[in-house]
Amino acid sequence: MRAYALRFGEDPELWGLVGLLHDMDYERFPAEENGHPFRGVEFLRKVGAPEVVTRAILSHADYAGVSRVSLMEKALFACDEVTGFVIAVSLVRPGRSLAEVDAQAVRRKLKDKAFARAVSREDIARGAEELGVPLDEHIGVVLKALQDREGAEGERKD
Repeated sequence: MRAYALRFGEDPELWGLVGLLHDMDYERFPAEENGHPFRGVEFLRKVGAPEVVTRAILSHADYAGVSRVSLMEKALFACDEVTGFVIAVSLVRPGRSLAEVDAQAVRRKLKDKAFARAVSREDIARGAEELGVPLDEHIGVVLKALQDREGAEGERKD
């Protein structure tokens, strides 16, 4: 999210915060029927989070009925599925590192329907399209941001 904020001339702190918070309730309430993302938004509203944050979080779940209008909302949806997918690709590499992944490897794995089958390829493609970024470029932006973060934090310990 921060990488896209910088790319679009927006606030990387706000966008990064939204990226961190958007699934804050997912572990306890992992689906619509359990309350995701409504439970998290309910809490955030109680503690005074701005509407721009709660609206973006709601917009990342189609079933919440909140259309994606702002660039931040579109970026959140676009980054949500692909980020986990890119990390999954890294975890099947010998060194389990994002440094071993390139955009071409991610594209190959996207074609393999058995790999990370719970990830919606349709949402990944739709997210890039809504954001107005070609899919290959979108994968590259997300991959580089994750690689930069991994490099800044040192080797991953899984």
